[in-house]
Amino acid sequence: MQKKIDEIEKSIDDAVKDVQSSKTLQEIKMRFLGKTGEISSLMKNLRDVPPEERPSVGKLLNALRQWTEEKFAAIETRIKDFELKKKYADEKIDVTLPGRVAGDGAYHPNTLIRDELISVFAGMGFEVFEGPEIENDYYNFTALNTPADHPARDMQDTFYLAKDLLLRTQTSAGQIRVMENKKPPIKILSPGKVYRSDDDATHSPMFSQMEGLVVDKGITLCDLKGMLDEFARKIFGDGVKTRLRPSYFPFTEPSVEVDVSCFECGGKGCRLCKGTGWIEVLGAGMVNRRVLEGCGIDPDIYTGFAFGMGIERIAMLKFGINNMKLLFEGDVRFLKQFKG
Repeated sequence: MQKKIDEIEKSIDDAVKDVQSSKTLQEIKMRFLGKTGEISSLMKNLRDVPPEERPSVGKLLNALRQWTEEKFAAIETRIKDFELKKKYADEKIDVTLPGRVAGDGAYHPNTLIRDELISVFAGMGFEVFEGPEIENDYYNFTALNTPADHPARDMQDTFYLAKDLLLRTQTSAGQIRVMENKKPPIKILSPGKVYRSDDDATHSPMFSQMEGLVVDKGITLCDLKGMLDEFARKIFGDGVKTRLRPSYFPFTEPSVEVDVSCFECGGKGCRLCKGTGWIEVLGAGMVNRRVLEGCGIDPDIYTGFAFGMGIERIAMLKFGINNMKLLFEGDVRFLKQFKG
């Protein structure tokens, strides 16, 4: 038995002499100490040894097993230390190399214009109110005096979520919510996203609007004109004038389209204003009596005006952007141009 043990010890020494990896060491370990390994087989065969010899043979086999386990443990420690050092060497990072410098971000043109518009109107006493983007038919259409057969209600123009729920087509819905819950005087801005089924170079299914509402005693179209003159000067520069053209909106009467004199050519006529000297920027008008009545406001005591503009349109005009889709593509090269 001693001869057999000596042979196994020599075999183990030869097997682990050049081992360099934990995987190879584990394979060798299983060869000797596994369930079917050489040492394990000798331990199982101990029952075949004569009873009087079993104590001495068992002692030898236990000593062999202990020696083997200690030898493998020592080699395993050495190999793991070697492998760890190799991993550190392979994954070494030269911290003396210059790092990547993160560039400064830039505000989106829409954000720049939105903030500028809010600043201009806040200076005239307006407060900001942001209504929900998912509206019901009443606030989006009915309360704004939109007839049941109006084309704006068609599926081709409006994104319906259910029979009476839709993605708002205008932020005017927020004005109704304010007038229902607040007594005049009222002076609010209502900015936010709106949704319409429209898509081309100058239109998007989703875009941003900013609408304003003023309700008080003695409000006239002259007050609207004076406010718009101030807005035009602040946004497009001194010397820019406004003009009102008759139009129609269900929720205002009278209604007007608002133009500003071309800030590119000074009204002489150019490509931007298509040779007319004027650029259309928004719609406005005096709040319809029926809208005021529906919100519980007496139209014989109070009057008001409302206006609404597309933020993307103002951004395109001010920054010379010729395609609305550029505002939605997120192209970093485009956005970098708007760094302060």
